[in-house]
Amino acid sequence: MPRIRSVAAAATNPDRRAFLAATGAVGLSAGVGLALRPEADAHAAAASASDDRAAAVALTNREAPAAPLKPYTRGTTLASVAAPRGGSGYRRLGDGPAWKRVVRGDLAAAKAGREKRRTALASFVQFTDLHIVDVQHPLRYEYLRAQTASAWRPQEALSVAGAVSLVERVNALRGAPVTGTPLHFVMTTGDNTDNNSKTELDWFLKVMSGGRVTPNSGDPRRYEGVQNSGLKLYWQPDAALRDADKQRGFPRLDGFLAAAIREVNSPGLKLPWYSTVGNHDALPGGCYAPGDSFFADFATGGRKLMTLDERTGKAIWDNVRSGGDPKGADWKAMLKAQAKKMRSVTPDENRAPFTPLEYLKAHLDPAHTGPGPVGHGYSQANVDNRTQYYVFRIADDVIGISLDTTDPGGHYEGSLGAAQLKWLDRTLKENAKNGSYAIVFSHHTSKTMRNLRKDPARPGEARHGGKEVLDLLGRHRNVLAWVNGHSHRNRITPHAYGDGGSFWEISTASHIDFPQLARVIELVDNKDGTISLFTTLIESAAPHATDFADLSQTGLAALYRELSFNAPGSRTDLTGTSGDRNTELVLRKG
Repeated sequence: MPRIRSVAAAATNPDRRAFLAATGAVGLSAGVGLALRPEADAHAAAASASDDRAAAVALTNREAPAAPLKPYTRGTTLASVAAPRGGSGYRRLGDGPAWKRVVRGDLAAAKAGREKRRTALASFVQFTDLHIVDVQHPLRYEYLRAQTASAWRPQEALSVAGAVSLVERVNALRGAPVTGTPLHFVMTTGDNTDNNSKTELDWFLKVMSGGRVTPNSGDPRRYEGVQNSGLKLYWQPDAALRDADKQRGFPRLDGFLAAAIREVNSPGLKLPWYSTVGNHDALPGGCYAPGDSFFADFATGGRKLMTLDERTGKAIWDNVRSGGDPKGADWKAMLKAQAKKMRSVTPDENRAPFTPLEYLKAHLDPAHTGPGPVGHGYSQANVDNRTQYYVFRIADDVIGISLDTTDPGGHYEGSLGAAQLKWLDRTLKENAKNGSYAIVFSHHTSKTMRNLRKDPARPGEARHGGKEVLDLLGRHRNVLAWVNGHSHRNRITPHAYGDGGSFWEISTASHIDFPQLARVIELVDNKDGTISLFTTLIESAAPHATDFADLSQTGLAALYRELSFNAPGSRTDLTGTSGDRNTELVLRKG
């Protein structure tokens, strides 16, 4: 494997390309390379390089963050982490003890003195499972709350404010926490939206690239959803009703719902950002095959189901978990049978589901370019070929590969089609010849790629699960990491393949469920035959402590976190172990 040229070393090189990389300005070396066509070969990629550099120069007016070029902890979980105060019931949050960094030598020994030898190669931020939610959407299945805590969460009306605060945190970082070098980009690894809704897609793109968002649909003057329904099943924040959540200590907050649907202003990321698709971005409800006109009509219509008897709800949810209703036939039948129990809401055409093609075109819309790149990884080639996977340049000798692990046949678990798997294999081989290491991004984890249901548009194409993807990655010694989400849990897993390759699978918690985290990942050459991947978790910029009287944008973002901690039925293992959080992951150089 040829020597990797590092960003730190490039700072001493007077040529234009090195200058762009060293200053953190947008350029090929700074993670803003042209997203390569899924079917392009290495020669086509090289031929596009001149255009790529031209685009980089055009975007260099972005002010780069000041880089201290030394380790720091401020604004990260190495300094402090939100933690509960008090013993029982509804618990308030405050500043808690930091999470220390853990060195993991599962795949290679960590050699003494490496901190003095190492040079920075690349650094970026991973967002995952933002779940920007239109909480008034008619297709939401809050009525399954008794069956699964993910059906409805007390905090989700504040998802936009929470996501904007995460953007603010990244913008405030001084650089990469270990090396201090400029951060190159942000990658969001799917479930950017919650209901596959055009309202949510618009809000997500404005949160990421900048703009004003009014997180309200239907009636522009008021909220119409389960939280002012008078139903005890849900937290009724503005009402005196002693609902189930208030019985657990949740507060009464006059003005909460009016504040929740008030306009939010996002500064947008100051860094380039890329996008990966998740099952909630592609499938109605995150689990049903798209394309049924009934669901599209229901999404934009004026009726919403808010309650369901427990026996019927259990049958629906058990079917969802097993993948027994991939097209939503039973769900549709249930909705039709419950028509008389539905409540009237204001219809809204903007709640319509978006197609994969509309998802691509929305990313390519110049209104959402922000700091770039145009399309945020997706290109006209993706539009022409109806694909949602691509390769891009992270650094001079490191590529990023974004996969589409959603299954159009239905169900929330994922897989890869044969054509994409072959493309992945070919892309890794070609870039290994060019001396490039690879970091792979996807929504699903290796353990949640067990859905081999055929794609209705490609009935003759085989689907491949996580074990096959792991085996393929293990055959390529240039793979350093597979970065993903979906599980809403921090977990870092080593994968070793004997004489083949070894790599780390880095799975990060969501930003909808507590602990609401994102992850900074830094790649360094230790100059001793090893490479280290540093992972550092970050929270949003909102203060840990909340003030129930503060319903400002910042106050709502803080409340978003505290409500998520207290959400009834939420899992307590999503934080992971110390070895899944702030780490140094050591690898042998391929």
